[in-house]
Amino acid sequence: MGAMENKGLNIFNTALTLAKPSTATDDNYERIESVIGHEYFHNWSGNRVTCRDWFQLTLKEGLTVFRDQEFSSDVGSRPVVRIENVKSVRGRQFIEDAGPMSHPIRPESYIAMDNFYTSTVYEKGAEVIRMYMTFVGKDGFRRGLTEYFKRHDGAAVTCDDFRAAMADANGVDLAQFERWYTQAGTPVLTAAGAYDAAAGVYSLTLSQACPPTPGQAAKEPFHIPVVVGLLDAESGAEVVASRTLELREASQTFTFDGLPAPVVPSILRGFSAPVKLVHEPALTDDTLAFLAAHDTDAFNRWEAGQALGAKLVLDTASAFAAAGGAKPDAAVELPAPFLAAFRSTLSDASLDPSLRAYALVLPPLSELSQAMAVIDPTNLPAARRAVRRSLALNCHQELVALYDSLAPPPGAPFSVDGAEIGRRRLRNCALGYLCSLPDGSPGGRDAVARAKAQFDASAGCMTDRLAAFSCLVGKPDDSPAAAERAAAVAAFHEAAGGDALVVNKWFMTQATADRAGLLDDVKALVQHPDFSWTNPNRLRSVVSAFASSMEHFHAPGGAAYVWLGDAIEKVDKINPQVASRLAGAFALHKRYDAERGELMRAQLSRIKALPGLSKDTFEVCARSLA
Repeated sequence: MGAMENKGLNIFNTALTLAKPSTATDDNYERIESVIGHEYFHNWSGNRVTCRDWFQLTLKEGLTVFRDQEFSSDVGSRPVVRIENVKSVRGRQFIEDAGPMSHPIRPESYIAMDNFYTSTVYEKGAEVIRMYMTFVGKDGFRRGLTEYFKRHDGAAVTCDDFRAAMADANGVDLAQFERWYTQAGTPVLTAAGAYDAAAGVYSLTLSQACPPTPGQAAKEPFHIPVVVGLLDAESGAEVVASRTLELREASQTFTFDGLPAPVVPSILRGFSAPVKLVHEPALTDDTLAFLAAHDTDAFNRWEAGQALGAKLVLDTASAFAAAGGAKPDAAVELPAPFLAAFRSTLSDASLDPSLRAYALVLPPLSELSQAMAVIDPTNLPAARRAVRRSLALNCHQELVALYDSLAPPPGAPFSVDGAEIGRRRLRNCALGYLCSLPDGSPGGRDAVARAKAQFDASAGCMTDRLAAFSCLVGKPDDSPAAAERAAAVAAFHEAAGGDALVVNKWFMTQATADRAGLLDDVKALVQHPDFSWTNPNRLRSVVSAFASSMEHFHAPGGAAYVWLGDAIEKVDKINPQVASRLAGAFALHKRYDAERGELMRAQLSRIKALPGLSKDTFEVCARSLA
């Protein structure tokens, strides 16, 4: 549990209240700010106006997540917060929607309600709330929210009551919008455009489809807000500002007239709906690079760069698979548009530092894997490493210069303002790239030295210390940097001085390290005197963390599956909620190859048959096997 909004007595996990520069990272500070805001916002959206029944959980949680996101955007950088929110939706909720635990934001049934405190109810629920604001505007959303609280203060109500207040306050028809509450799955939005030079008209055809989900083979069209802008194809100047198109049918065509020259569309600006966007035909590398350089929407500018990186990593993974696997320290030839876009971001000091850092980081494996018909947990991580290493090789001097230029001035006081968070985020991004170089190379040895120096100098700044620690912990035992790794592991634990939150970081960093033999490392970690099976934070820092490691958890042979199955059996007797979430690591067994899928199903079947199994874990196993 993160926190709970009991009326008059909010309760928080220590990880979401206790922080100081030497123990908490910038991400921790931002998360604490968000969660504390969230629980206090619940005074209205959850306490004074509450849910009629558990099926309406998203009524309070989706709305309150949206409110805490807006709060964080107001006190920080709106584009940065939006990117962070979308990364979470794609990395967690999209995966949930594609698996056996898929459910609408307003579920229709459950065995254990604890299993529906999900990313779908919370994060997709917040995206549904955001779509109201996209449709009616900020002033209209405020009118609707005021009407909702006015009508229902002190009452227990439903999601339909919220929708009715929004519709009535703004005089709009939101009947079809109910499908976001009743239908599961992530809609696929397909965009196809054409420019008629003679007429000066650009036509954009938008089509939608939603794949089958458990219990819902066929879906009706959603009511989707699609925010679109148009850029001049030559100069990149914006010729049509953001406009919200309302897609209600399976396919609709929208036209833009008065255009004297070809345009490049910027579609789904600000991630205006929780959908997957597909272009027909697919955007070329040159078009993506153009959008990454010129799009006036900060989110879509970042998105274009991510699409370039995703395409290269996925193509590289396919090439590795065809060749029988990647070679150690493999590098790849980088397409010119992708390398130019990366270098442009590296050198563009006018950008928000956090935006630069996010733009430089390749898409995570959790997102990349969604584009694969069958997830390849061996070649996909190898491909991402190879692309990362190739970027570091090609841009070594620029990365070194960037890292050095962002060093904190001697004696500068610690601050968690946006500028300082951005500086640290960008500097540590550069360090991560440098440490991806082969350990035995001159650049690799220099990177290890920089990581060690940063680790030693950052006792008062957990953000920098943990970033350097992460770089060192990933080094293998036979690496030239093995001694530095061992020293850092010992020093980090000793410096923690028993502080539980710092020790959790020590465990988690090792349990997610990208190095051979990680399962053996994890087995040793759970034998450590500081590990506890009964402390949820400590348990998650090792067991849950390891289960999220694609390459190592899904290593051939299934030894990690057996280990996790045994862990779930143990934990279910102690904490069924945590055990059920651990069982979710097997939920996507149908997305993997036949051998891995069968091994995961064997564990699910074994756990499901255990005598005395909690209803929480039973439900996850049963639905995963259905």
